[in-house]
Parts: sequence; structure tokens; C-alpha cells
Amino acid sequence: MSTAEDPYRIAMVCLGNICRSPIAEVVLREMVAADGLDGVVVSSAGTGPWHVGGPMDPGSAAVLAEHGLDPTQHVAQQMTPDRVGEFDLLVAMDRSNQADLEEMVGDRRRPRVVLLRDLDPDGDPGQSVPDPYGGGPEGFATVYAQVEGACAGLVARLPELVADR
Repeated sequence: MSTAEDPYRIAMVCLGNICRSPIAEVVLREMVAADGLDGVVVSSAGTGPWHVGGPMDPGSAAVLAEHGLDPTQHVAQQMTPDRVGEFDLLVAMDRSNQADLEEMVGDRRRPRVVLLRDLDPDGDPGQSVPDPYGGGPEGFATVYAQVEGACAGLVARLPELVADR
């Protein structure tokens, strides 16, 4: 696995970094810690600038709290072409985010860009995590369930991904 001196860096990415990617960041960080995967650093960002510096959406915070996870440390940030090189893996919440990230990465060797739901061994590859912004609690519950399954798949693949770095 990676070391503290050379961590494997993952960014969960959605549009505004207040709904889907913060949920994914908190869930993945918790799973990585529970599995004892030292040397893996998890963060999140949005492809757009609208919410930079702000907290996550109250719906995201509520669904995380319902599952016993701490939503209070999140501060929204933006992924930019200048930042992509800081990461080994960029995990997109939807196809539009994936296309934006691939354009930012360009012809660089890394980071690798993947669609989150492609990592769920029991999921439906090629599908996006729906954006719950402006919706009710059921949308955030759906996001949580999809993120949880895909993050479990990602944790299972981390040794392979780190080795391929």
C-alpha cells in the first residue's frame, strides 16, 4: 500500500461539491479507515465554482448523520486543471463530471478518471449517481445507497489501483 510520505490520493468529484461528492468523500474515508488502509487520502471537489468555501447541502449532512457519520468538516472546493495532478484517482459522480475531468487531465499519465458506479460490483456500470440538489430526503438516501455500494467496491480494488500507480 502507499505510505504517509507517498499517499495514494483520491478525489470524489461532482458538480458543486455540496451534495454527492461530500457524501462519497465521508463514506469512502470511513471505509478506508475501517479497513486500516494507511497511505490513502480522500477528498472531494466540484467542477464548478458556485459553492467554494461553503458547507455541504443540508440534505447531504442529514443523510450522513443518519448513518452515524460526521458531516461537519466539509468545505466545498473546486477541481481545476491545475489541481488534477495532485491526485492518483478522480472519481466522477456522473458522465458530465467524468467528461470534464478527462478534459482537465488531458494526455497526462495520471490521474486515472473513473465513474463511481462503475466500481460497484453489484451495480449498473455506466450509470450516474443522480444529483439530489433541490430535492427531498429520498434523493439523498438514494445517493447514499449508491455511494455506499460503489465505495465498497473501490476499497476492494484499492490494492490493485495503488499497485498500478
